[in-house]
Amino acid sequence: MGLVVEAESGARSGAVGGAVAGAAGRGAPVAPLPPAKPGRSGGQPPRAMPPTSARTGAESGAPLDARAVVARLEEAGRTLLALPRTGPSPALRMSAWEVVQAASDAYGWQAARLRPPVPDAAQVTRMDEALAWIALIPQGRYVLRRIVGARALVHPLTERHLYPWRRLGAALGADHKAVQRWHAQGIDMILAALSGG
Repeated sequence: MGLVVEAESGARSGAVGGAVAGAAGRGAPVAPLPPAKPGRSGGQPPRAMPPTSARTGAESGAPLDARAVVARLEEAGRTLLALPRTGPSPALRMSAWEVVQAASDAYGWQAARLRPPVPDAAQVTRMDEALAWIALIPQGRYVLRRIVGARALVHPLTERHLYPWRRLGAALGADHKAVQRWHAQGIDMILAALSGG
């Protein structure tokens, strides 16, 4: 599963900036999404994120809007990707131990690998809540679910989306502007369900 525009408002111009107008009657095509390739993400350069309560407005009592929903979903995607990988893995069976060819290759001489901080319990709870919102999109519109879910996946260190608009457009066989409209439709469906309408 997996899904920011180059305009002034960044990631949200297509999803929130009113790109839904005239697109309500159009349906999204059915197509699978390719798996993400590590290190080949697109989107915006890294940016400093304000505290969660300042991004969403939900904690301050303000009603959720499209930007707040997108921010919460991106926060959930960041948290999901920051979770440690645990459990059984075929890694030891599939790879051989590296042979040290020189003293400079020995332990401690390689560049350190950056890892995102492990999310705390409150972040995981917020992630579960936000990712459950994707199920508010009707099951018959599962392509919209996949687009919204894929755009929610944001790398926790680089702040880049794993699935840029153009990559999603290529995967779905559609223009990236159409994918932005479909994403906005999905966000609007989530907002309507959250507001009880």
